[in-house]
Amino acid sequence: MNLDYIIREPENITPNTPVLFMLHGYGSNEQDLFSFRETLPQDWLIVSFRAPRTTQFDGYSWYDIDFDNPENFINVDQAKESLRAVLESILDIINRYGLSEGQTHLCGFSQGGILCYALALQYPELFNRVACMSAYPENKLLGNIIKDKKKLEHLRFFISHGTDDAVIPLDWGRKAADLLYDLNCYFTFREYMSGHGVNQKNYMDLMEFFSK
Repeated sequence: MNLDYIIREPENITPNTPVLFMLHGYGSNEQDLFSFRETLPQDWLIVSFRAPRTTQFDGYSWYDIDFDNPENFINVDQAKESLRAVLESILDIINRYGLSEGQTHLCGFSQGGILCYALALQYPELFNRVACMSAYPENKLLGNIIKDKKKLEHLRFFISHGTDDAVIPLDWGRKAADLLYDLNCYFTFREYMSGHGVNQKNYMDLMEFFSK
């Protein structure tokens, strides 16, 4: 499955050019997180993917959600299919631009953040900085995660969640801190006085994370 995406290329691209891949949330599109590009490092390649499934109101999703069935809240098969598609697209873009030495980062919101946890923890050798906002680690997608501390030690996570999130409860988001602590991963976990979204302070902290 080839994913659609939009891209911002830096003035110069070398094998050391960093690249940031963005995964939007349910019902949104590739333009959403791409708006962050204005305050991200100018020498980065920035790629924002569009999820493969359509939703109401001209939006897109990585997988279907059943809000009325907590036991089958996510469509696992669709989610795993999207994970494969994202991974293949990431590897294709890295290869096409010859980014053999540069760092590779992830940024995901909500459903996109859920996929970022799975990608980073299953393929830690591929990634460096990982931002997961208003998301949670979905156990049904974490069956094959790497637990070798040596392979995880270069990962850096930025986790953020709104205290009044009515879509993904804060308690779900807090599970990330427990998981990453158990895996001995480096992470920052921050809560903000907001709902299911990114407020100004969260945005500023996210930019600081990616600028280090």
